[in-house]
Amino acid sequence: MRLHKLSSLLMLLPFVAGQSSSSSSPTTSASSTSSTLATISSSTTSGSAFTAIPGLATETGPLTLPISEYSFTPWPTPSLAPDPPLYPASDPLYPPPVSADPQIVPDFGPAWAVAHAKARALIANFTVWDKVNLTTGIDGLCVGNIGAVGGFPGLCLEDSPLGVRYTDFVTAFPAGITTASTWNRALMRTRGLYMGQEFKGKGANVALGPMMNMGRNAQGGRNWEGFGADPFLSGETAHETVLGMQAGGVQATAKHYINNEQEWKRTMESSNVDDRTEHEIYAQPFMRAVMGGVSSVMCSYNLINDTYACNNNKTLNDMMKREIGFQGYIQSDWTATMDTLSAVAGLDMTMPGGINFGENASYFGGNLTAFVMNDTISMERLDDMATRIIASWYYMHQDEDYPPVSFNMNDPYDPATNFHINVQSDHYTVVREIGAAGTVLLKNERGALPLDKPRSLVMVGSDAGPPTSGPNEYVDQGGDPSGILAMGWGSGTDNFTYLISPYEAIQARAREDQTSVFWNFNDWDLDAAGNDVIGMDVAIVFVNSDSGEGYITVDGNAGDRNNLTAWHQGDELILAVAAQNNNTIVVTNSVGPLIMEPWIENPNVTAVVWSSLGGNEAGNAIMDILYGNWNPSGKLPYTLAKTPEDYPAHVIFGGTEADILSINYTEGLMIDYRWFDAMNITPRYEFGFGLSYTTFEFSDLAITKVNALDYAETNLVTNWENGGASPIAEGSSTALWLHMPAYQVTFNVQNTGAVYGGEIPQLYLHHPASAMEPPSILKGFTNIELAPGETQRASITLSRYDLSIWDVVRQGWAKPDGTIAFSVGASSRDFRLNGTIPE
Repeated sequence: MRLHKLSSLLMLLPFVAGQSSSSSSPTTSASSTSSTLATISSSTTSGSAFTAIPGLATETGPLTLPISEYSFTPWPTPSLAPDPPLYPASDPLYPPPVSADPQIVPDFGPAWAVAHAKARALIANFTVWDKVNLTTGIDGLCVGNIGAVGGFPGLCLEDSPLGVRYTDFVTAFPAGITTASTWNRALMRTRGLYMGQEFKGKGANVALGPMMNMGRNAQGGRNWEGFGADPFLSGETAHETVLGMQAGGVQATAKHYINNEQEWKRTMESSNVDDRTEHEIYAQPFMRAVMGGVSSVMCSYNLINDTYACNNNKTLNDMMKREIGFQGYIQSDWTATMDTLSAVAGLDMTMPGGINFGENASYFGGNLTAFVMNDTISMERLDDMATRIIASWYYMHQDEDYPPVSFNMNDPYDPATNFHINVQSDHYTVVREIGAAGTVLLKNERGALPLDKPRSLVMVGSDAGPPTSGPNEYVDQGGDPSGILAMGWGSGTDNFTYLISPYEAIQARAREDQTSVFWNFNDWDLDAAGNDVIGMDVAIVFVNSDSGEGYITVDGNAGDRNNLTAWHQGDELILAVAAQNNNTIVVTNSVGPLIMEPWIENPNVTAVVWSSLGGNEAGNAIMDILYGNWNPSGKLPYTLAKTPEDYPAHVIFGGTEADILSINYTEGLMIDYRWFDAMNITPRYEFGFGLSYTTFEFSDLAITKVNALDYAETNLVTNWENGGASPIAEGSSTALWLHMPAYQVTFNVQNTGAVYGGEIPQLYLHHPASAMEPPSILKGFTNIELAPGETQRASITLSRYDLSIWDVVRQGWAKPDGTIAFSVGASSRDFRLNGTIPE
């Protein structure tokens, strides 16, 4: 009953993402209209039919800024002095060390200040045309290019979030979703560092990642590039990834800002989101990226409350540059610039530019020059755009012997422009480790796993084997996988230098164990699959489900998945094997959730291993889990439901070519597990779930209030404690007083099993009913590794931000009235310890 009231109240909150409450730029408004209802369905060989929500609404059209003269006052930079050790001045190349319970808030303000001063000095004698050239992409060797201007050599911008795209001798790292599944900050940081080193080694200045959209829709085509369906987990993974990438020397790009949650009609859909939901859910990962010192932010294709994301004054100026205090530059997604006056709304750079991209290439360049010359856009704003771009280059020390571009994405085999620099080093080690640490053990009956030198073993399903024509059989991986699925498709990919399949890894282990190994990679002959497993000690069925970016359609899936079932009749394959073998183990490589109800309770299915997308070393990582080389410690970064209808949001299909689809975020704060909890829906496997080959006990909970160390902002701490909201000011959402440690929760964890293993303790807050929050909200996690019988003290630190909710009236962060409770446990529904936040 309370949920229905809450959902109604959330819809009453102002739709302000196209508006500005405090900005030096003009405001826009939002409106929408509904059209006739429609239903659509589709069916492909990749799974059963999925029926979309039976309501198709369209928008009247995008809102734009009027032609006028727009003055500009540069945003002030946050002025709080560094205060080590809690708030140390940090250089992006030398961030604070990683911690399982981070308590340091790095201050990149001094580094930004130095970089901005250098940038202003460099452009002091630049002409208008020079400055405009800094903001406008051109054709070149990379996916995006800024040409040389004066003493500035230009920029190479290159995909992707898991490795350097369109070149050779690089690593294919595990996907973002696999990395988030580790819940391990050290692995997140190391992956980022190694990626940064590879981008720099190839001469790319800007890496177009990480991707941190929220996975609102389980079918979302690019969910696998991101970090799951919870803002805290996504934010922490983004934070560590950015810190790592920039320590490697490359400018990181936080994308896609914001509400880019489906591929279907991504340039022709308006994500209609209320102000509170925008702040508490979708903006948090981007805020954490900025707190990690990110150099660039990429605005997305979609509209937000009827205003295109790259022309949205509220999200670009008021939220990103004012509230969050971002000091770098905002670039467009490729051809996502829709108006020259996007510069007034906060856009600093348009991509890709060049002569081959039609109307979108012309919005900056000559048009921007004309708008500045006739005072429509002020010279001060153009200076700000150029300064931000140059400052990010100085900020990352790329003026200091940065290597030249050594590849040509347009022609990777041209000997004149490709120098085949090998940047892989020993990065395969962390690929394999993340692949194993990000694997989630969902089921393990009768001690099926780990395997212990079985006499005979059979692998069934094409996902067990190598791709039939090599690991890069499709451009951008854009085709129906014929072997193991180790990444999705689209611009979020890179080329495999090599790819280890389970077939190869298990064969090598079988040689050591002298196990008889058999295989059948044919997904479609169910009779043969069933007959091949008769009498085998172990039958392992490998299934997958793929998705990607919407410019590629695979088996009828235009980026987003049409359904949530395994591809290649995976359900039927599992059932055929389980019918003939009572020790059937299922291994899944999937971009996101699957519905497992047809087979999950089959008593002959003894174990389920959820391996996501493992990159180069995918097969070795799976073997490590199956044989116990790595004790499973991964946890689900999203909920696995029993039916698609149990999820609160779905991809909105349909619409004509001219329609702008209206996508209303009516679930508000209730995404993923929050919805399941609020509606009392039983999932198949809950968010944060994951088994181990050992067991753990939690005990001796304590919580301590941390004395405020931020003497410069003591008045704001006192104001917050008395129910006040954070002020409307530059950097108000990233202020030290809001994010410094406020409470420390400690507890014991003991390994009560027989083998060494790791656990991921998770902390969830339970707000008072008056706060109108979901029943449980993840606000902390840590990781701990223990020998059998060993006990260690673990800690999770909470900030004032963690305890706050967004006040839409006061436009700030505030502590809700009443008692805030919390639980510590092993998943979002497995609470072991309970307490309350002291007043």
